[in-house]
Amino acid sequence: MKLRLKGNSLRLRVTRSELTSLQAGKRIQESVLFPADPPASLGYVLGIGSHNQPVHVVLASQQIVVSLSQDQLVSWSGEHQVGIYASLPVAEGTVLEVAIEKDFACLDLSDEDNTDTFANPMAGKAC
Repeated sequence: MKLRLKGNSLRLRVTRSELTSLQAGKRIQESVLFPADPPASLGYVLGIGSHNQPVHVVLASQQIVVSLSQDQLVSWSGEHQVGIYASLPVAEGTVLEVAIEKDFACLDLSDEDNTDTFANPMAGKAC
């Protein structure tokens, strides 16, 4: 799972096997280690929640926890839905933009990052 933070937005990109794990009820978890004494880390998790909200995000104990509703997971698991997108209110006039997307193969022929990705719908098409 890849994490991108930019401004007030959070984007997760999920591989085929990670989506399969989610469908099996498992959480996907990654962490970034930072040099410190003792080493510090920032974790990020994607799982299925028991809430009615399509997407829920919590930051606690140096961990970003993103959860999807079961309905969202079922809908997203289909072949044609690329991602789940949400604007979550943070404070008056401010939202956190959340994108959870399938990780598609790159079109630049760099096979190293294309392991376990979804077929890119633009592959073989002229621009």
